[in-house]
Amino acid sequence: MDKKLRIDLQKVPKHVAIIMDGNGRWAKGKGMSRIFGHRNALTAVRESVKAASQINVEAITLYTFSTENWNRPKLEIDALMSLLINSLKKELPDFMKNGVKVNSIGSTEHLPKNAQKVLNDVIFETKNNTDIVLTFALSYGSREEIVNAIKNISKKVVNKEIDIEKIDEKTINNHLYTFNLPNVDLMIRTSGEQRISNFLLWQMAYAELYFTDVLWPDFRQEHFYDAIIEYQNRERRFGKTSEQITE
Repeated sequence: MDKKLRIDLQKVPKHVAIIMDGNGRWAKGKGMSRIFGHRNALTAVRESVKAASQINVEAITLYTFSTENWNRPKLEIDALMSLLINSLKKELPDFMKNGVKVNSIGSTEHLPKNAQKVLNDVIFETKNNTDIVLTFALSYGSREEIVNAIKNISKKVVNKEIDIEKIDEKTINNHLYTFNLPNVDLMIRTSGEQRISNFLLWQMAYAELYFTDVLWPDFRQEHFYDAIIEYQNRERRFGKTSEQITE
């Protein structure tokens, strides 16, 4: 039976976040370099976005490059940036065809200038697309994001733009990179690792966490649907009891 047919389209997560892990191990298993693994991960991105779009997921966010990734060897960083540029250019026609609105979060000012330009061009070209929002987390770290939000809120308090007594969760949400996205309902991490790795810590406060042993370059639509089916089989209580949810 087609796994997609087992999904209740009335209970689909609005926002799915993915930690794309396992490129290096996948390549090593084939006797190749880590860069080879990164290059072969693009099919998994394409398949995941297609799967999400087909079941009406509103937003999908991919942990593409973390603030910690800047500590990797320069050769690998340069290859990743080149891959980002080429992939965005190559995928733009499909983004337009499939109604994908591209978004980015993180300290993208740290990216190479040519990468910034291509990214901003693709964001501009796709800004009116409405089928799904695809967000690339680039030079992203959740703790840094929260620190920046606190700084910006503090400045507004000092300038009397915000009353300190009126600061609430909505205030913080509005000062995060993801202010225009729903909170994360489901987080998927591939490769068997079971960590959040400084990814969307605030936004995932009530997310369901799904871990799979599948290495990211091997991840396909069926694996995405496995995660959705598991999500739908869980009871999301948000602090309430099972009885309250049933009632």
